[in-house]
Amino acid sequence: MKGMDKKILLVDDEEGIRKVLGISLSDMGYDVVTAENGEEALSIFRKTSPQIVLTDIKMPGMDGVALLRRIKEESPDTEVIMITGHGDMELAIKSLKYEATDFVVKPINDDILEIALKRAHEKIDMRRKIKDYTENLETMVKEQSARLIEVERLAAVGQAIEGLSSAIWNFAGGYEGGIQYFNEMPCLVAIHNSDLKIVAANQLYKERLGDKIGQNSCEIYGNKTSGRPECSVEKTFRTGKGQRSQEKIKYLSGEEVPVIVHTAPIRGKDNEVELVLEISADATEVKRLREELEATRQRYKQLFDEAPCYITVQDKNFNVTEANRQFKDDFGGETGFKCFEIYKQRQTTCPNCPVEKTFKDGKSHQAEMVVTSKTGEQINVLIWTAPIKNAAGEITQVMEMSTNITQIRKLEDHLSSLGLLIGSISHGIKGLLTGLDGGMYLVESGFSKENREQVKEGWDIIKLMAGRIRGMVLDILYYAKHRDLKWEEVDVLSFAEDVAATIEPKIRIQNIELIRKFDPSMGEFEVDPGIVRSALINILENAIDACTEDKSERAHKITFGVMQDKNHIIFDVYDNGTGMDKETKDNLFTLFFSSKGSKGTGLGLFISNRIIQQHGGVITVETELGKGSHFSIILPKLLPESVKVPIIEKEQNV
Repeated sequence: MKGMDKKILLVDDEEGIRKVLGISLSDMGYDVVTAENGEEALSIFRKTSPQIVLTDIKMPGMDGVALLRRIKEESPDTEVIMITGHGDMELAIKSLKYEATDFVVKPINDDILEIALKRAHEKIDMRRKIKDYTENLETMVKEQSARLIEVERLAAVGQAIEGLSSAIWNFAGGYEGGIQYFNEMPCLVAIHNSDLKIVAANQLYKERLGDKIGQNSCEIYGNKTSGRPECSVEKTFRTGKGQRSQEKIKYLSGEEVPVIVHTAPIRGKDNEVELVLEISADATEVKRLREELEATRQRYKQLFDEAPCYITVQDKNFNVTEANRQFKDDFGGETGFKCFEIYKQRQTTCPNCPVEKTFKDGKSHQAEMVVTSKTGEQINVLIWTAPIKNAAGEITQVMEMSTNITQIRKLEDHLSSLGLLIGSISHGIKGLLTGLDGGMYLVESGFSKENREQVKEGWDIIKLMAGRIRGMVLDILYYAKHRDLKWEEVDVLSFAEDVAATIEPKIRIQNIELIRKFDPSMGEFEVDPGIVRSALINILENAIDACTEDKSERAHKITFGVMQDKNHIIFDVYDNGTGMDKETKDNLFTLFFSSKGSKGTGLGLFISNRIIQQHGGVITVETELGKGSHFSIILPKLLPESVKVPIIEKEQNV
């Protein structure tokens, strides 16, 4: 850790927790400052500026979520880790929405705390590296822009000559003084009179071409005959306007050199052209400068295109004027579109747009956003902006560099949701264990009293609780890690009847009619019967909930059917319950999404969908709000070879 990263602010209203955690953090090498409430923490934060804050969620006065929001408003780069109890999971989820780095559950395990702190430091280091990379790229852009401006100045020398010649004439009072002013210029300078004679030349002109004073103006270009074409000096006297041409001249050494010639009129007091200033630049030098400029541009373009991130250059109207290869590959090759149209399919700028901020204050800004690629993929990006200024120091464009951090966010979400899953399920397991204890007590008591009915009652409770615990553990395993299928050939009708018989008592208790529609001609299919049975029961229980939540007076019914086509077994679940709106349908199989509020965990249908997909199958849903839903579970008769576990391996696992 760098020195700046060693300081950490610990916030908790319990003094004991502050002391214990303070000791653990000190042992990890941190310089710990503590606060007992949110107001004190905010004051200390403003004075000490720690990069990491560890805060309890529930505190009197300003709670942890409010403190998180205040810190993120003042210092978006500060990493905040939340401390939560098992009953605070809703607040923990809320804190993640406000960009908390992570949360740890009381009682705090030092290993888990170290993992959370390590993730915070990884985010800090990533931002630092991106900032350094952006600043280096910005410096290179400035250097290349300066060179480009210098070459453009050389190319624009013709436009400046007329003003320069007038200044020389006015300053020197004649051509001789003016020409002396140009003796050190790295180009050929001569002044011609109206008789088309050379009347003055600079030192370089004399060294390379000889003393040409008094000779014909056009002689150095080989135009000596009376039928010669008109040279630039003649044209300037005739038109009164500056000229530009390409010629060849021969040095005293005999070398023929291509030159770019610029002429400009020098006017007298009556505004008549009295003299002509002629400046000739060696074209080979100009060509060399252009080639060097082009090579520099190519190197810059290569760096621009090969950078492992998305880079765009945007004007003040947020139009993308330049984009690198990776941006074009993922978002499209067209420029001229506005960034918010490409990234978010919006019609207006994004809230807290970092490009807009850079145009306003000329500083680099950082943001994290979710954008949409041309294929519809959602991508998490970390954005950094830098101003691009012209020679006058005005911001004309902004460079935006975005790094794809989707995989990092997926990993963070997976770890966070796994922690949330374990925390939310722990209460359920605790209740089941209590029921298990009760069943064991009845069994022991029944044995001691030789009461068979009591023993049977206790044993039934134990079996029920054990089955429920097993289901919860399987859910955790399916979410936490991959599980190979323990498949076998199963009779379809027997399997469907077993599922129906399992769910039927629960359906009848709710006064719902269960209708079976089974195709009697079906044979066998390859399946892991235990987990597919659980998946179908989850879907049927969802249908029960939809019917019980429907407050209409109609009689409710659930139809459970099974049919086949050439290669598939198709299970259908129809209900005439509440139905679903578009948002609920779109998020139906999303982890922790539930339309049941506190009554649902959002885990069941997520696991069901994952089970069916592992079998090479698919679940489709048709629904209409107020009219009911239809789930169609399509499974292959023969499992894909890629998911089958060899028999030997299967026996070893058993």
